[in-house]
Amino acid sequence: MKSIKKMTENSIKFDTVINKNTFYFYNPVFQDKYESYINSLNEILLVLKNQIEIQGLNKELFENLLLEKENGLRALLALTGFANESLKRLITVVRVSDNKELSKLVYKEKWIDSNDNENIKEWGDAKILNLIKSNKFFRKGIVNLFFEGATIPFLAHTLPLFELKKLSISKLKFETPALIDSLVRYKEKGSYSGQAENNPEYLIAQILDQLNITFEKGDLTELFENEPLEKRTMDFIIPNKKKPKIIIESSFLVTTSSGQGDKSKTESNIKKLISKYYPKAKFIGFVDGIGWYVRKGDLMRMVAAYDNVFTFHKEEIERFKLFLNKNIKQ
Repeated sequence: MKSIKKMTENSIKFDTVINKNTFYFYNPVFQDKYESYINSLNEILLVLKNQIEIQGLNKELFENLLLEKENGLRALLALTGFANESLKRLITVVRVSDNKELSKLVYKEKWIDSNDNENIKEWGDAKILNLIKSNKFFRKGIVNLFFEGATIPFLAHTLPLFELKKLSISKLKFETPALIDSLVRYKEKGSYSGQAENNPEYLIAQILDQLNITFEKGDLTELFENEPLEKRTMDFIIPNKKKPKIIIESSFLVTTSSGQGDKSKTESNIKKLISKYYPKAKFIGFVDGIGWYVRKGDLMRMVAAYDNVFTFHKEEIERFKLFLNKNIKQ
């Protein structure tokens, strides 16, 4: 009897979800507020387009846009398709870089703190917007990045081409092909990021294949059998899970998070287990990306867990190949 009653109750609940389904949730108050924000960006860009048609393309128009309009920076990002998070990464790159041409382009010495590099952390939106309003050189530097950033060899080698193409004068001129390019890049951003070929691990796999080095992925046999709660899936195990000579973990981060501290602790624990069950195996880390650069405390703990560490810099890739050749033959 209880079973029948329970089934009836579940059927009622099931029918509630089916028959009263809203399909898409939205808050009308928020919708109106956000629609006003979108309209504001549209109007800002339409006015800017009209000014450029009358006065011609010039940097002063964009400097005034950033200074005078509350949503000026957002409008500029919308026009170029450059994500706000990507701008934060780019500003961090500028701050940590010693490239003279780039520093000159953005007037770095006029707004950078001399102690900035000692304990660098990524700036938030409020910090960036405040500097744009209060420091004309920072404002000019931001505009220069969008006008001339693609001409700087350092950025051409640092930024992915997918992002570099967004720093285009054609977009600032509102040229139709450039705007279509922005639409396409915005639409395909998720697909681009998710492609296996764009994953750092894909490059490691390619190198191993080129060198005819066999490898497996997954759980190390001894850890799986003896430490089921502590074990973790390994990115690359050379040559196999039963008798590993080299174990490789890849961690490429372009954003920062509190989870980086947890990850560094996890790797330290894994290192202890590998030393216990596979004392002759080398535990290698590919640790790269600006996300680690700005979390140096976590980075120090992270690299301490590995027997050797590499980045994806071309010189490091060559060093990795030499390391493989030396250790595989042993």
